[in-house]
Amino acid sequence: MSIIDTEAALHVAHRDNHTHRDVNGGWLRPAVFGAMDGLVSNLALMTGVAGGAVSQQTIVITGLAGLAAGAFSMAAGEYTSVASQRELVQAELEVERGELRKHPADELDELAALYESRGVEPELAREVARQLSRDPEQALEIHAREELGVDPDDLPSPVVAAVSSFGSFALGALLPVLPYLLGATALWPAVALALSGLFACGALVARVTARSWWYSGLRQLVLGGTAAAVTYGLGALFGAAV
Repeated sequence: MSIIDTEAALHVAHRDNHTHRDVNGGWLRPAVFGAMDGLVSNLALMTGVAGGAVSQQTIVITGLAGLAAGAFSMAAGEYTSVASQRELVQAELEVERGELRKHPADELDELAALYESRGVEPELAREVARQLSRDPEQALEIHAREELGVDPDDLPSPVVAAVSSFGSFALGALLPVLPYLLGATALWPAVALALSGLFACGALVARVTARSWWYSGLRQLVLGGTAAAVTYGLGALFGAAV
């Protein structure tokens, strides 16, 4: 094999293997954390009520109420948060669009200065800025990325955020209730299923972290189990007092 062929092979190998984890987590991170939130909060709520030696019906109603209240709260909060963020970004984009229209030369100088600050030679930086500024929409996109750190074409959707938060939380919160809905009469099946779900969620989170799956799974299991144990103890304490 010639030197050229060897270099080409190394280039291909580097291209195929030079990958990184998704540091933003994509859809996996918010979905898994939403499910874990539902699991921990509803498990803790149900065990707290069960600690007070109430009826099975009361525990089931509490779990379903916790599921509905938590899911709607998560959806409403996520919708409001993302909508407010989106509106703020859109307002800033309008300000930037107005500046590009009223003061194009100043905005070009600003872009050129930005590239210079990153090590590009002054003449080349100005030429790059001039060519990129020919299209007003492209110029707006570049200024938005550089100054605001956002992509105007990829703003988050409040509806998608709300629906995904509602669904993931409800799915997690359903696990502790499910054994009762299937005929269980004791608390331990609900706790066992919920803790298994927490371990699985923790293991999934390891896909976007450097930790091993078993470490992440055990960590989440311990945290959720501790929350359930504490609330059960509080329920038993206050239940006896009442």
